[in-house]
Amino acid sequence: MEISHQEIDSNKLVANIASGNKFGTFFGVSQKTLDKVWKNLTDPDGNSITYISMEIGADLDVHNPVKTFLIKNKISTNTKATLKYQIKKFLNGPEKIPNYGGGLGILAGDTLKSFADCKIPAVGISLLYRKGYFSQLVDSMAGQVAWATNWRPEETASLYLLKDPKNPDLPLQIEVPFYDRGDKKTTAYANLWLKMEINNDLDFFVPEILLDYGISSSPDWIRDAAQHLYESRSERAKVIQRRLLGAGIVPAMQALKITSQTIHLNEQHGVVVVLHLIAEFLKEQHGDDYPMLASDQDIMAAAKAAAKKVIFTIHTPVKAGHDRFDKNLYADLSHSFCRRILELLAIDEETAHCYNFTSLAMKINRAANSVSRLHQTVTRKQFPKNAKKIKAITNGVHHLTWISEAKAELYDSFSEFKNWRHNPSVFAKASKLLGNHKFRTYLEQAWHTDTTILVNYINTMLIQHRNQMQETWIDPPNFISHLDEKERNLSADIFTIGFARRFSTYKRADLIFEDMDKLCDIIVNNNFPVNFVFAGKAHPSDEPGKSLIKLVLDTQQELYEKSQGLAKLVFIPGYDMAIAKTMIAGVHAWLNSPKRPLEASGTSGMKAALNAIPNISTMDGWWVEGYHKGKTGWKFGIETQIDEVSLSEDYASLSYKEDSASFYRIFPKILTAFYDEDKRAEYIDKCIMNIALNCPIFNTHRMAAEYIDLYGITLSASMNRKMAKFREMYNSNGA
Repeated sequence: MEISHQEIDSNKLVANIASGNKFGTFFGVSQKTLDKVWKNLTDPDGNSITYISMEIGADLDVHNPVKTFLIKNKISTNTKATLKYQIKKFLNGPEKIPNYGGGLGILAGDTLKSFADCKIPAVGISLLYRKGYFSQLVDSMAGQVAWATNWRPEETASLYLLKDPKNPDLPLQIEVPFYDRGDKKTTAYANLWLKMEINNDLDFFVPEILLDYGISSSPDWIRDAAQHLYESRSERAKVIQRRLLGAGIVPAMQALKITSQTIHLNEQHGVVVVLHLIAEFLKEQHGDDYPMLASDQDIMAAAKAAAKKVIFTIHTPVKAGHDRFDKNLYADLSHSFCRRILELLAIDEETAHCYNFTSLAMKINRAANSVSRLHQTVTRKQFPKNAKKIKAITNGVHHLTWISEAKAELYDSFSEFKNWRHNPSVFAKASKLLGNHKFRTYLEQAWHTDTTILVNYINTMLIQHRNQMQETWIDPPNFISHLDEKERNLSADIFTIGFARRFSTYKRADLIFEDMDKLCDIIVNNNFPVNFVFAGKAHPSDEPGKSLIKLVLDTQQELYEKSQGLAKLVFIPGYDMAIAKTMIAGVHAWLNSPKRPLEASGTSGMKAALNAIPNISTMDGWWVEGYHKGKTGWKFGIETQIDEVSLSEDYASLSYKEDSASFYRIFPKILTAFYDEDKRAEYIDKCIMNIALNCPIFNTHRMAAEYIDLYGITLSASMNRKMAKFREMYNSNGA
């Protein structure tokens, strides 16, 4: 059979993005790129970062440069069987990687993507959860119903089970010791998986190493604890899971010869690594008998040395988010010398019978940071002894992941945004387009395209839910599923508010429905139709969070009837990255209603801003910095001082009455700005100013540039210049 020139060119292109080393064969980057990345990570100078996160969110259905490359070049197969298999996986295989539960994991994924884009030598380490976080079904009567997510990493593109270089027929495996009260050892084993976070040009990547303890060689109790993200069936399982992450970091680095002198803890979950670093320093000093020979002074000196390797990012001011574990419980799982270190460094000042692992992480580091300016103030109050060293690095989001296709096409059409994919700081030039009629028209067209996509998704979902009602026990999670087609369907021309995040009490998902009569009076008296689109999960063990979902569901019929059918409240089950991307681009405003100051940062509103969507938010987290005196959206709620009362999650202190009343005062102005032709220009101005003021700042390229200052690693001269330009756009510490 004669092979065409097109097939020859296609085979050559594919061959150029196939590579391999002693750990296996990979797809998506050239051999030159693979060798360069691995050399950076294993270089004796240690000029790289190891980034630790309990969860990493990077689903392929929202950002997949390799698939984009294949489609662009019309590549669908290959003459070589192994490459044909990889192409098939990228084009047609599963794209969900359920190793994340929410904002923390998605931030981690976005960060690693920006590291790859900016060619920063880094490796991520997390756990591989064979049953993921959880899959969400929502029933109008039962509320949230959770069940295990079964997925197969073996069938998922960009994931590779690493091979043992000494025995390529076996997977690369690490050992992690556990001990009982008598220091009797039990060994846990983990296979190492590699997920490649490849940049848009396919000329650099960041490896994510996922530790898979769900293998037959590990004890049953280890496998059980490792199955689900944030395992919480017992406190013991939670402790085990934290140890599996933290204790696996050094063995994984050693197995891969990774030499990073900087270990970045994205939250405290992996902080057990510092105990292993301390042990390493003591072993160098005293040999194998260090547990018996090391004095308390030696331990403190080793802790000081270990701290030089660690950067700590704290993400939550909520006390429930800080890891505290009972000493008795920990005694059943750890070596007596480990507990000796914890007695010196991790005693909880408020609860003497517990170890405080957040406090440990705050002590043992060379730099610590909050994730917004307001959060810095909160964190300094919570950790006064460490206040001076706590900096602020406000979070960002990966613009290439979250900007919709329609908005990307819009940005491509104007020279002001030239090279925006590589340099999001160019969005600052959007202010020059405020008076550009063509840009304003194209923006509204792109926006309508995105809203139509969202509305079509919802309308199709509502039909499916109606059919499901006839076929199963499930009662649709949306009241309007019961209505006839004309009443049921949403329209893209109706003002649509989006709200999607983890359902937790302090986030107050039900706040705007506090006074239903007041809300409906605003809508009816002005004849302003509104779509409210909600989504999100509550942790399966968070009963108050699950109650909030049920409250939102129970609100739907009352809202519809009291508003005379003008207001429709829709809940989208199964919230994930793809649903998030559809929502943040398709709504007309993004709602955020946490009790100030309990939202450390929040990133969903940043994603909306990338798509020129204004925010309606309390002055909490990033919005304190992103509000810009009303140029980019609206604020409401009490701007409380930071004190013990404001930090309480007690229901009586959540300020529902005051903050909902504040929302009702501004809501008519927002609706008027959207619907009134004489005011519409002001609304579009806010959209454009989001591009100009928020897009250049709240992206992970800028955030990565600020972290580079903390890391102290050396980059090439050209990359240093690029990072400096991103830092020029914004300084999270306000200097």
